[in-house]
Amino acid sequence: MNKIEIKDLNLYYSDFQALKNINLNIPEKEITAFIGPSGCGKSTLLKSINRMNDMVAGCKIQGQIIINGKNILNKNTDVNLLRKNVGMVFQKPNPFPMSIYDNIAYGPRTHGIKKRSELDQIIENCLRDAAIWDEFKDNLKKSALELSGGQQQRLCIARALAVQPDILLMDEPTSALDPISTSKIEDSVLELKEKYTIVIVTHNMQQAVRISDRTVFFLLGEIIESGKTEEIFSRPSNKKTEDYITGRFG
Repeated sequence: MNKIEIKDLNLYYSDFQALKNINLNIPEKEITAFIGPSGCGKSTLLKSINRMNDMVAGCKIQGQIIINGKNILNKNTDVNLLRKNVGMVFQKPNPFPMSIYDNIAYGPRTHGIKKRSELDQIIENCLRDAAIWDEFKDNLKKSALELSGGQQQRLCIARALAVQPDILLMDEPTSALDPISTSKIEDSVLELKEKYTIVIVTHNMQQAVRISDRTVFFLLGEIIESGKTEEIFSRPSNKKTEDYITGRFG
C-alpha cells in the first residue's frame, strides 16, 4: 500500500525549476532511498513532503503530494499537524540546548501532554526505538550538547519519534558521522521501518544498498529511474543510473 503519492510535481525557486514533473509512489512501512548527485532535487523533494520549502522565499510548487488520501499542498492544510505526522531528521544533529529528557519531551509538551508519567513513558519508548535507551537511561538530565555527534543524531531521531509521526524523513542523517555511529543509526532505521514509513536522502551508495527497500535516482530535477533497490543496483534499466552507481559520474 502506498503511504505517499506524488503526482505531476513541479517546483520552482524564483525562475529556477528544481523539480520537473515528479511522479512517485512511496510504499508504507518501507525504506525508500533518494540518490543522485548534489543539487539534483533529492532534498528539495524530501522537504516538500512536510512543506519545509514553504519557508524558502520565491518557492512555488505545482502538483499534488497525497498523504493518507489528502493533498498536503492544499492551502487549508494544517502545516503544524502535517509536521507532527511527518517527522524530519537533518544532516547535522541539531539537539536543543537542554537535557536529553527535555529534548524528547519538547514535542509532546507542545501538543498538550504535561503528565510526568506519560512523558516518562514516551521518552523511554522513543529512546528504545532509537536504540539508545541503555546508553541514556541513567543520564536523562545530562545536557544534549555534551553528547557525541552520533549520540546527538540518535537523540534527534528519538525526538522526531516523540510526537508519533507516521512518516520519518531523513536528509543524509549519517554524512557527518563516523562509521561506527553510522552503523548504529542504520541498525535503528532498519528496526524503525516496522512502525514507520521512512524516506532517506543519501550520497552513500552502500548505505542505500544496505538499508533501503526501494531506490529513486534523481538527475537535474528529474526522476531517471525508481524501483526495488536490488534491481536498481544489479540491473539498472537506464544507462545514466548505471553510470552513477558505478561511479562514472556524479
